Amino acid sequence: MNSLLRLALFQPDIPQNAGALLRLAACLDLALDVIEPCGFLWDDKRMRRAGMDYLDHVAVARHSSFAAFRAARAGSRLVLLTTGGDHRLDRFSFAAGDVIMVGRESAGVPDAVAAAADCRLLIPMAPGLRSLNVALAATLAVGAALAQLDGYPRGEQP
Repeated sequence: MNSLLRLALFQPDIPQNAGALLRLAACLDLALDVIEPCGFLWDDKRMRRAGMDYLDHVAVARHSSFAAFRAARAGSRLVLLTTGGDHRLDRFSFAAGDVIMVGRESAGVPDAVAAAADCRLLIPMAPGLRSLNVALAATLAVGAALAQLDGYPRGEQP
């Protein structure tokens, strides 16, 4: 398991997005944190459908609340992706041990959770557009972080 980086989902709403992020974490050898409650029933059957056969290839830690998540990840820098960010993703320096968190598809994260994040990143976009899908946003951020940290898996190489 890649210990450079973790991905966290704050109260995910849509199982298909959670499944896509499970697959991302599996393929890039990242651990995944899920902060509950989810907007859907998280069970093996549903997550196997959403995450296909990748569920067995990712370490998933489920947390009953944001406080429980923070206690479990004490000492890690929490990097939140948010449209209200104060740092641009393309100008941010990631560090080993960072946890990249995305909010709920329908509502992001509460103000208190955003305030608790160590860093709040926004993804620069074309004027007049609101936001990316959380799975796409997480993919951009994870890709940027792994590139900076030379953390991509060493599997098949040309």
